[in-house]
Amino acid sequence: MNTRHATPDKDAIALLPPFERLGLDRVTLVSTGAQAQEAQAQLLKATVWGFDTESKPTFRVGEQSDGPHVLQLSTAERAWVFQLHDPACRAIAAQLLAAPDIVKAGFGLGDDRKRIVHKLGIEPQGILELNAIFHQRGYRKDMGVKGAVAVLFHQRFIKSKKAATSNWANAQLSESQLVYAANDAYAALRVCAALGI
Repeated sequence: MNTRHATPDKDAIALLPPFERLGLDRVTLVSTGAQAQEAQAQLLKATVWGFDTESKPTFRVGEQSDGPHVLQLSTAERAWVFQLHDPACRAIAAQLLAAPDIVKAGFGLGDDRKRIVHKLGIEPQGILELNAIFHQRGYRKDMGVKGAVAVLFHQRFIKSKKAATSNWANAQLSESQLVYAANDAYAALRVCAALGI
């Protein structure tokens, strides 16, 4: 028989101590081909990455996003936030996502995948949808990063609504955007490790 587990609600999560996030000192902004090559050399030392993307929000009905504008990849030590304006940087980001032997773990990746195929022209490989793992383990509804951090670490993952809905296509990302983006990927990696994957 399949055991069903409840997902903690917002009020329960609000009472938990905060999840320790990566600070700016452990976040690297990548916006050029040379920076992307350096990031690639570091990332290829790991076999699992936390993974997410950010796109400039659309507010008008029928408006199509040309995102993703930002790609985040994280190891246990550091996160890299790739801006996808520069063609050389974009090409290395595509290579990283196409690497079949590295697990890229994240939440709600269906939309990300479609946008990556459209923008980078590659089918991402090694994608691990963490919501699917929670479903297999008896959680009914989509967990998301907040629910997963609450269940596994008994901690509260803080997400800034302001950063979430900010303009990710900006040439200059703010410190709060960098921290937000990096920690979405970092928390996914921590969740993946805690699940024993």
